[in-house]
Amino acid sequence: MREYNKRFIYFICMVSAMGGLLFGYDWVVIGGAKPFYELYFGISESPLMQGVAMTTALVGCLVGAMVAGAAADKYGRKPLLSVAAVLFTVSAVGTGLFNDFTLFNIARFVGGVGIGVASALSPMYIAEVSPAAIRGRMVSLNQMTIVLGILGAQIVNMLLARDTSVVENQAWNVEWGWRWMFWAETVPAALFLLMSFFIPESPVFTKMKEGAALGDASMSQHGAPLESYQKAGLRELFQHKYGRVLLLGLVIAVFQQWCGTNVIFNYAQEIFVGAGFDVDGMFINIVITGIANVVFTIVALYTIEKWGRRTLILLGAGGLGLIYLTLGTCYFLGVTGILMVVLVVAAISVYAMTLGPVTWTLLAEIFPHKIRGIAMATCTFALWVGCCTLTFSFPSMNAALGSSGTFWIYSAICFCAFVFLLQRCPETRGKSLEELEKELVNN
Repeated sequence: MREYNKRFIYFICMVSAMGGLLFGYDWVVIGGAKPFYELYFGISESPLMQGVAMTTALVGCLVGAMVAGAAADKYGRKPLLSVAAVLFTVSAVGTGLFNDFTLFNIARFVGGVGIGVASALSPMYIAEVSPAAIRGRMVSLNQMTIVLGILGAQIVNMLLARDTSVVENQAWNVEWGWRWMFWAETVPAALFLLMSFFIPESPVFTKMKEGAALGDASMSQHGAPLESYQKAGLRELFQHKYGRVLLLGLVIAVFQQWCGTNVIFNYAQEIFVGAGFDVDGMFINIVITGIANVVFTIVALYTIEKWGRRTLILLGAGGLGLIYLTLGTCYFLGVTGILMVVLVVAAISVYAMTLGPVTWTLLAEIFPHKIRGIAMATCTFALWVGCCTLTFSFPSMNAALGSSGTFWIYSAICFCAFVFLLQRCPETRGKSLEELEKELVNN
C-alpha cells in the first residue's frame, strides 16, 4: 500500500469513527446530568421516572440498531453515517432546550437512535474499507473514539457541575448546568456531519449493488463471485449455514454488556458513593476511570494485531471474572476507600484493552459480505437489549442482593463466557474477510 493511500484510509476511518465519539459522549453525559435534571423535572423521589429518563435513549438504540442493517444495505453505509450525525445534533440541542419532561425524553430517544445506527455502521464501514493487515487496529479506532467521547463527557460534566455546597451554584446546576452538558455535544456532532460528506462509499456496498444488477456469478476484482455480495434479509440470516457464526456474534455482543463494566459508567455515582466517597470525590474518581479507559484502549490499538482477537477476548472474560469476584468480596466485607477505586479502575482497564475494542472488531469481521449488514444490525440490536436489561436490572439487583451479590453474579457471567469463547471463538487476525467466510460458514 502506498503511503498516500494509507493516509487516506486513516482519514476515512477516523471520520467514520466520529460516530463512536458521539456514541460515547451521548451514552455517558446523562450520568453527570442526572442529579440536576432530576431536581429540575421533580423526579428525584420517583424511581420509575428516573428509570424512564435513563432508559429512553436505550430504546432509541434498539430502534436505530434494528433499522441500520436494512437501511445500510439499501441506501449505503455513507448516507446512514450522515443520518446518525443529524440525529446526534438534533438530540444534543433538544435535550438541553426542552423544559418538558416528555420532550426531554423524546430528544433522548432521537439521540439513542443515532447511537444505534452509529454503533452498527461505524465499525462495519471501517472493516470494509481497511486492508486485512491493519483491519483490527482500524476498527479499534472506533472504540478509541468511543472512550474519548466517554472521557470528554466525564470532563465536561466535572467542569460544569459547580460546588453543590453553595446554594447559588446548586441553583445554577439545576437550571442550566445539565443543559450545557448536553449542548456541548453539538460541536462534534456538527463536525461529524460536515466530514461525512468527504468520505467515499464502502467498496463492499458498491459490489453489492453490482451483484444485484448482474444477478449472476461474475467474478469481482478480488476473485470472489459478485453474487456473494448480494444483500440478504433476516430469513437468510437464520439459515443453518450461518448458525455457528450468528450464535458466536450474538454471544459476543450480549456478553460485552452483561460483563457488567458499563454499569460502572451509568451508575458511577451510586458505586463510588457506596464505596465511601462524597460528590466531589465521586466526580474525580469518575474522570480517573475515564482516563484509564483511554490509556488502555490505546494499548489495545497495538496488542490487537500482535496478540490477536481470541487471546484478548479470553483475557477480558477471565480477568473481569477475577476482578468482580474480588470487588464483590470487598463490598461484602465492608471495604471502602482507595482499594475500591483501584479495583474499579482495574476492571475498566481490562475491559478497555479487551472486550471494548475486540467485540466491535470481531462483529465487523466474522460475517460474510452477503449478510454483514443485517447480521451487524441483529447483533447490535442484541447488544442494546443486553444493555437495556443490564441497566434496568442493576438497581433492583443491587437493592436485593447488595453490591457484593451483584458483582458476584457478573463474575459468574464472565467465567461462563470464558468457557464458551474458549471453545467457539476463532482467531481472525491477518485473515481476509473472504478467508473468514470460508472458515466460519457451515457448508
